[in-house]
Amino acid sequence: MRYKLSAPATLHTTIQLPASKSISNRALILHALAQGHIAPSNLSDCDDTRVMIKALDGNPGHIDILAAGTAMRFLTAYLSVTPGTRIITGTERMQQRPIRILVDALRELGAQIEYAGKEGFPPLRITGTELTGEEISLAGNVSSQYISALLMIGPILKNGLRLNLTGEIISRPYINLTLQLMKEFGADAAWSSESSITVRPGKYRDIPFTVESDWSGASYWYQIAALSPEAKIELLPRSYQGDSRGAEIFAKLGVHTTYTDQGVILTKMGTPVTCLKEDLVDIPDLAQTFVVTCCLMNIPFRFTGLQSLKIKETDRIQALITELNKLGYVVKDSILIWNGERCEPASHPVIATYEDHRMAMAFAPAILRTPSIRIADPQVVSKSYPGYWEDLKQVGFGIEIEE
Repeated sequence: MRYKLSAPATLHTTIQLPASKSISNRALILHALAQGHIAPSNLSDCDDTRVMIKALDGNPGHIDILAAGTAMRFLTAYLSVTPGTRIITGTERMQQRPIRILVDALRELGAQIEYAGKEGFPPLRITGTELTGEEISLAGNVSSQYISALLMIGPILKNGLRLNLTGEIISRPYINLTLQLMKEFGADAAWSSESSITVRPGKYRDIPFTVESDWSGASYWYQIAALSPEAKIELLPRSYQGDSRGAEIFAKLGVHTTYTDQGVILTKMGTPVTCLKEDLVDIPDLAQTFVVTCCLMNIPFRFTGLQSLKIKETDRIQALITELNKLGYVVKDSILIWNGERCEPASHPVIATYEDHRMAMAFAPAILRTPSIRIADPQVVSKSYPGYWEDLKQVGFGIEIEE
């Protein structure tokens, strides 16, 4: 199945953003570690959160997290400290995504984890036990999900945890988000230096917790505002997540953000920059949005800090290069550079999504600048933003189903 899209003439709308997948999945792990009875509210209804809920419900012996990378990493650590033996697996692509760094770190703390298939990759056989290790070191440029997975089990460890990060620390905002949520659930966890985090042993509290909205989902509405000739979009409710730095970058692309008590209002105003150079190390999930937007606005760019993109739902760097070529843009290099070079576009481009929700959502707004575009396998948005297509229809985008 694929969607054929058409663009609205004007954009004046209010959008209720979906609940945050990142916060939902962290809150579910913390709630489980607290052995809580007060379930978190306003949980995301996306695929990744659904598989997390299912995995934590009833302690199943075989857990299939499908394509949910966050769930794979968080549950690997959680199962290591929870009684019982389980197999955790996922889709074919998930079984190609490396997990050795996290497994080695957990083993160093005393975890009993075996590879049930290919060495270094899921599926895993995990036997929960008391972890007596208390100090480990990791490279700071590994996925923040590895770091967050370790931090969240820290209070459960007999002696707590001291985590030392070496070299450049990427995605610090996501680490800080994890620490903030841990503290809300009663943990004593904080940076003890620029590169070390100390988590003291203790117990999590069972607390009422409401998940806030997803700011990475807001990025697609910023993109729509940037690509529209004229737009005014109100996003509700307001968020303080790390991805809100995207608003600063979109300001350079001519989208002004007005903050209100309820949310933010996006308006198209000002003159965009003539070239954009950004280090996206702290917001890698927005890379696809900015790459597509800049190409369509004819703004050359150079984006760095994209080390984690190759091990996401797909190799996002290669996927961007391939799909933008269909639209007539020649993007190069592993750090993603476009110097304005063009090629002959496809007459009726069909954008492949590679089982990657962010490919679908980053390319759909291209219809505002490309008159004939189709999105293949559009259902992939259910991984993080199930209501995305309905929200587009609500504001006037046309969506025609093609088999």
